[in-house]
Amino acid sequence: MTIPIFTAERPLRIGTRRSPLALVQAEMTMAALKAAHNLPDDAVMLVPMLATGDKIQDRPLSDIGGKALWTKELERALIDDQIDIAVHSMKDVETWRADIFVISAMLPRADVHDRLIGATSLGDLKQGARVGTSSPRRAAQLQRVRPDLQIVPLRGNVATRLAHIDANDADATLLAAAGLDRLGMADVGAELSLDAFLPAASQGAVGIDRLASRADLIPLLEAINDADTFVAVNAERAFLAAVGGNCHSPVAALARVERGQVRLRAEIFTADGSELQSGECLYAIGGDGPAQLAQELLGKASAELRGIFAS
Repeated sequence: MTIPIFTAERPLRIGTRRSPLALVQAEMTMAALKAAHNLPDDAVMLVPMLATGDKIQDRPLSDIGGKALWTKELERALIDDQIDIAVHSMKDVETWRADIFVISAMLPRADVHDRLIGATSLGDLKQGARVGTSSPRRAAQLQRVRPDLQIVPLRGNVATRLAHIDANDADATLLAAAGLDRLGMADVGAELSLDAFLPAASQGAVGIDRLASRADLIPLLEAINDADTFVAVNAERAFLAAVGGNCHSPVAALARVERGQVRLRAEIFTADGSELQSGECLYAIGGDGPAQLAQELLGKASAELRGIFAS
């Protein structure tokens, strides 16, 4: 299949949210495509859009529509032929999507750790400290390690959340290392261990979305796809689908490709972190390891924990 020809008169249009991190990730995608296909600067353009999730920052996403609030404007733009492809943080992409959309490629994954902002370690936080987060996963993990902590809602882009800490709206918060690194803030925050803070499924991964009907874009995007990231992130998303995880669910998952196999770790929690079920599996690429691991964790869970996840 031949690669479409893009020119200054008909450039490749890359849709992105307007947030600083989203723009950096779109620029990374644009640079990768230009390098892979020797595209001139004027044959590629960014089309920034304001997502609903960026407009509404005073309520948790789970209360106002979930992850779709990050992606629906870009999906509509794909349908309306305003853009050719869209760039997403894969953590923000809904687990269940209409089959008219296809994530065709992912960039190499960045650091998957969370970082603590506002203290050098969780142990340094005072008794009853206020930790800002709107992530059910992070809230459960924090309370499991430090039940005395007060979880206060905190949303917004990286700069907004850092400003909230500076303004003493909370004593600390957690941010993804990947986002900080991509914004040139590699020295900000204290890394938290994966043993206590397994990341959200897809954390650190950037995906490129297209319409299923645009098969002509497949060779364009295949050239920049990082195969190991693609396999690992899809394994984590398959676990989410099998366990019934959504934006209300305290769930963590991390997969890595090891010599042609996938090692998947996953955890599900009650909202306060008092119950944790965790497990790990190693399976051949394309196997049903994620579904089996989901069944295992739900089978061990209490009725309360099972009730948080869809049947």
